[in-house]
Amino acid sequence: MMTRRGLLKMIGGGIASMAALSGYAFAVEPLARLNVTRYSLTPPGWTPGLKLRVVALADIHACEPWMPASRIASICRQANNLGGDVTVLLGDYAAGMNFVTRYVDSSEWAKSLATLTAPLGVHAVMGNHDWWEDKTAQRNGRGPTFGHKALQDVGINVYSNRAIRLEKEGQGFWIAGLEDQLALVPGKKWQRQRMKGLDDIEGTLAQVSDGDPVILLAHEPDIFPSVPSRVALTLSGHTHGGQVRLLGYAPVVPSRFGDRYAYGHMVENDCNLIVSGGLGCSLAPVRFGVPPEIVVIDLG
Repeated sequence: MMTRRGLLKMIGGGIASMAALSGYAFAVEPLARLNVTRYSLTPPGWTPGLKLRVVALADIHACEPWMPASRIASICRQANNLGGDVTVLLGDYAAGMNFVTRYVDSSEWAKSLATLTAPLGVHAVMGNHDWWEDKTAQRNGRGPTFGHKALQDVGINVYSNRAIRLEKEGQGFWIAGLEDQLALVPGKKWQRQRMKGLDDIEGTLAQVSDGDPVILLAHEPDIFPSVPSRVALTLSGHTHGGQVRLLGYAPVVPSRFGDRYAYGHMVENDCNLIVSGGLGCSLAPVRFGVPPEIVVIDLG
């Protein structure tokens, strides 16, 4: 039979454990950890002999104290040291939450991102928060947003339903970037079914004029069931891996597919998708079981 002292010890231990877990989720994992997550694959139809390393950054959510410009610059330095042939930015540079001491202006986070280097360039798409936090773009129902302008001003290639062909050692491939799938919010932000996307996958892929492989940048992974097998690899962010993952499962994921495309490498109908867990936080400054990450993909 448990004594009163034993019961109090158990309760006290439970409270201490909860406090420790909360401290880790709020102060350690979001701020002090940074993983490099690596994938290696050869998608169907990939050009034989083409070896390509892609470094991907997603969901920066610039704000203080969680993601100041100095931390973004530090992440960029680490990304530059990973030997990527091409670096891609998968959207959501804007803060995305109110638990901040200061919002970081787009000119500041863009200046930090401008330190990224790769032999075949740095290529970016926008995310939903980059659209939602631009009131002018929301009123006009079109871009460019302040995020588009900030990245373009520092020389980063920004894609809005556009595809370009690149070459490595004489072998070609395409980078195609979609505009955001949740860009415009006619009503309240929580009324997701009313959000209007500005993505055009058919028009984007129509620009691909040869048989070389295509890498598709799409902030939200929800587009994946509509991606044709012509695309070798789709890269997405947005979900933060659920931001809280318990035993490999995220109870809350910002996707109409739930946990299906929450995180990692998925293959469906011979199509490949990699979803980054991202770097920053949205809605609340908490991460548990899905630390911030830079993604490295070796193709071929």
